[in-house]
Amino acid sequence: MAVGKVSMAGWALCMVLVLAALAGTVAETRYEKFLRQHVDFPQTSTLAAHRYCETMMARRRVTAQGRPCKPTNTFVHASAEELVAACSQAPDAKGFHSTPTSMALTTCRLRGRDTHPPCAYRARQVQHHVQVSCLNGLPVHLAGSYPPSQ
Repeated sequence: MAVGKVSMAGWALCMVLVLAALAGTVAETRYEKFLRQHVDFPQTSTLAAHRYCETMMARRRVTAQGRPCKPTNTFVHASAEELVAACSQAPDAKGFHSTPTSMALTTCRLRGRDTHPPCAYRARQVQHHVQVSCLNGLPVHLAGSYPPSQ
């Protein structure tokens, strides 16, 4: 009987280790989260701009069931490589890195004051430079955007 208990304990430990290893491979890095929440290249086409925001916010899990609606989120319609290139630019006084060229963006802002799903968004499309925070040469936070100088 003692052998059976040892085998069962060994099997349980093995399963815990396997599950822990699997959980580790599913974990999202900060860069992967940045890409999921902010990069849509090439841009997903939809019928109307407001539908774009509501579709993308849900599809990319920016808003999730049981959680408050995110007040604002920006999707960049440029390649991940173009945003990674921003990290090689000198940071500004606040430590943000800017893209050397302007990019197509869609900013989604929550309509109304209700912060509980279903979330309704207003879309605004602009051509702006993007400011990011970088970690180990990769963008991990979209800090803002600004229009190109005229």
